[in-house]
Amino acid sequence: MKLQITEEALQQLEKLKDPDRPMIRLFYDTEGCGCGVNGLPTIRLENERRETDINVDNDTYEVIIDDQQTTFFKPDMKLDFRKGSFRLSSPDGILNPIISVKDVKEGATV
Repeated sequence: MKLQITEEALQQLEKLKDPDRPMIRLFYDTEGCGCGVNGLPTIRLENERRETDINVDNDTYEVIIDDQQTTFFKPDMKLDFRKGSFRLSSPDGILNPIISVKDVKEGATV
């Protein structure tokens, strides 16, 4: 699995950079979606690696994902920044068109 980060997204991530949370976590957010199958792929800043985490290929950041959540993501993805929000996509289409800066910075993973 790999994640390409566009120059626009990289600039925004640099603004959010937090030495206490240096990693990016890909995760499937089911908060308020009804059940564990309904949710949205998203990103958050993270400070710790878990036993079940695996690396996502990226040249700029350490990107991780829980092995059990990989099914909700694509093998090849792109993180972009457009119109004030992050966007996660793949060659197959958009995975999440609106990931707010606030959610990336302040969101807590479960």
